[in-house]
Amino acid sequence: MYLENLVFDAVDPQRLGRYWEKALGTETLSDSEEAYETRLTVPGGPVLDLCFQRVPQPAVDGSRLHLDLRGDDQQDEVVARLLALGASPADIGQRDVPWVVLADPEGNPFCVMEARAAYSDTGPIAAVPMDSADPQRDAAFWAALTGWAPVDGVADATLRHPSLRGMLLELCAEKSAKSAAKNRLHLDLRLESEDDPDAVLPRVLDLGAHVLDHDFGDLPWTILTDPSGNEFCILPARA
Repeated sequence: MYLENLVFDAVDPQRLGRYWEKALGTETLSDSEEAYETRLTVPGGPVLDLCFQRVPQPAVDGSRLHLDLRGDDQQDEVVARLLALGASPADIGQRDVPWVVLADPEGNPFCVMEARAAYSDTGPIAAVPMDSADPQRDAAFWAALTGWAPVDGVADATLRHPSLRGMLLELCAEKSAKSAAKNRLHLDLRLESEDDPDAVLPRVLDLGAHVLDHDFGDLPWTILTDPSGNEFCILPARA
């Protein structure tokens, strides 16, 4: 299986999806009343789709996953452009740090990072930091699912696509345990055509995942949580 989607819950998927599309320079895939999808292609690296799905609840304080955007030496210019597109300054208790914290039009926090050698060849998304109760354990979990490889970074544990291009997945020691509230951002994995669906789920559960009970009705995908409680989905292979 492989990492396919970064999925945002959104009260207004079109507004939020178009914001991020302009922010990242991505390509529209689909635009419907309930969802918006746009594609980020990193030359020589991964292809990731950003999906925005309609939910009735607005964002709440606290975010266990967020985007770190690449700012480099143009950090001030990047921040100014994002503010002009509809972002706003955000205070999440960051104090005196070299990165800039903003919120997107629905209040989801994200960061514009200073220049870092680790962000070479990432594209516009430098990293997706994810809160973890045990970063080394969870890095091993996500590496087993995605095939991404451990690399040096600034987080407690860092993974990257085998091409060594595209965003980093950073596992960061959590300040508090996962609450019952669903993360506003989650990851989707897609089965390959040669994957045996009946064998995949037991293997993922053996690695430490849990199937999530939900009231969303019958779905063609499986909703799970990683060992630290962060939601993710496994999608069936494409026909």
